[in-house]
Amino acid sequence: MFRILVAEDDEATRLRLEHVLYGAGYEPILAADGAEAMELLDRKYVDLILLDLLMPRLDGYGLLEQLRQSGADLPVLVHTNRQGLSDKRRCFTLGADDYLTKPADDEEILLRVSALLRRANISAAHRLTVGDTLLRYDALTVTTGEQAIELPFKEFMLLYKLLSCPNKIFTRRQLMDEIWDLESESSEHTVNVHINRLRRRFRDNPDFKITTIRGLGYKAVWTSEKALAAH
Repeated sequence: MFRILVAEDDEATRLRLEHVLYGAGYEPILAADGAEAMELLDRKYVDLILLDLLMPRLDGYGLLEQLRQSGADLPVLVHTNRQGLSDKRRCFTLGADDYLTKPADDEEILLRVSALLRRANISAAHRLTVGDTLLRYDALTVTTGEQAIELPFKEFMLLYKLLSCPNKIFTRRQLMDEIWDLESESSEHTVNVHINRLRRRFRDNPDFKITTIRGLGYKAVWTSEKALAAH
């Protein structure tokens, strides 16, 4: 059972999240502020943190900063009513993995948690297998059968992210924020260019395809029977 640390100062929200997570098969651990969350992290193993930003004693920014400075790489899902781009930029710069604004639907929270846990397990292994296709994070290579292709870093990260969460739609802005520097002057057109390059490279790959969701963004679809059976 995965352990989810909920750092949230609002008691009603904290108890609701406990109920939602427990009902989905997770073990929730509750903290009323960032300082209590840090104390719990010293004593308990945690798989993921669901983090509010505005908390007494130690806020979410401070907790996130301390966490990453200590070398801890467990996934952090920020869950806050702060909707400004500057807040999102600050969180991602400090090392947040995902950002969700309140009020968030319970199902969406669970979907984000599930995706982050799955991604964390994939990243820990430094490889991702989709049917007969193997992505090696440490070598930036995609191998299918006897053919291995080494990709430029951005292309590899883009493909790795899409394939790590099959059928999940990512907006161009999400992909820009997570793969390109948040301060980058590149436009969202850059994502389109990289997607088109990946499509040309892997147009004959039987294990996956990259689909455009008109008006939204992109998603990866696992297509071979072997890939689908493993998903």
